[in-house]
Amino acid sequence: MQTLTIDWPDLPAGVGVLSTLRSGGFSVGRYGAGGSCVVAGDLDPAAAASSHHGGGLNLGLHVGDDPMAVEQNRRLLRAILPAEPAWLTQVHGTRMLDLSFDCDLPGPPEADASIACRPDRVCTIMSADCLPVLLADCRGTQVGVAHAGWRGLARGVIEQTVAAMRASGADQLTAWLGPAIGPEAFEVGIEVRRAFAHLGAQAEAAFTPVPDKADKFLADLAGLARMVLRQAGVPLVSGGRDCTVSDSTKFYSFRRDQVTGRMASLIWIR
Repeated sequence: MQTLTIDWPDLPAGVGVLSTLRSGGFSVGRYGAGGSCVVAGDLDPAAAASSHHGGGLNLGLHVGDDPMAVEQNRRLLRAILPAEPAWLTQVHGTRMLDLSFDCDLPGPPEADASIACRPDRVCTIMSADCLPVLLADCRGTQVGVAHAGWRGLARGVIEQTVAAMRASGADQLTAWLGPAIGPEAFEVGIEVRRAFAHLGAQAEAAFTPVPDKADKFLADLAGLARMVLRQAGVPLVSGGRDCTVSDSTKFYSFRRDQVTGRMASLIWIR
């Protein structure tokens, strides 16, 4: 199993983080490693079996991959974590769970963020272009994650998560932005630009007009998240430089491939 090297200078010593890549698992075909475009049905069983740890590390059960391969991938991940990841059913909304209490819900609950102040909880977000936002109290007493696609970001998923952490006693927060679609690949319509009008004139800098395409822009999702975090009182922000679309060897990308797997970004208190 392979993971991303996380450069987060402000990460508290008592907090663990991890962001998976697409390789080092059991998935094959469109969910495989290294940008493979082979359809899973084209592989014979022997070829699939030989992909042991040389296939893709797809962690999403909802994307059409072989459920047995996904469960094997999740077991690989679980083996290096202090507890089972708190999987969510992500719906591009703003619902946030406090895992210190909401821990015995049946099945993956619908939510796009979670926080925790206990060492036996692993806050988890899956992604394949949307922006994972990891948060930690600088004292290492609280952690959180938010799934920030443009819809959730515009609707306030980061603000909700920050507010919940502060309501639970967090003081100064630091954030890390995980792999996501980059500003050179994220072409959007005018409706996306309008969705961020509440950020004021500063948001204009995050939208570059596409030549010869009326009302089309290249959007800087990570840049918009930094603006939101700054307005929410979180100036310590790292990451946000890995583009999922441009690197098919490292990352799954829905925008690039449509049918693809999901990576995970996780944070916990040690």
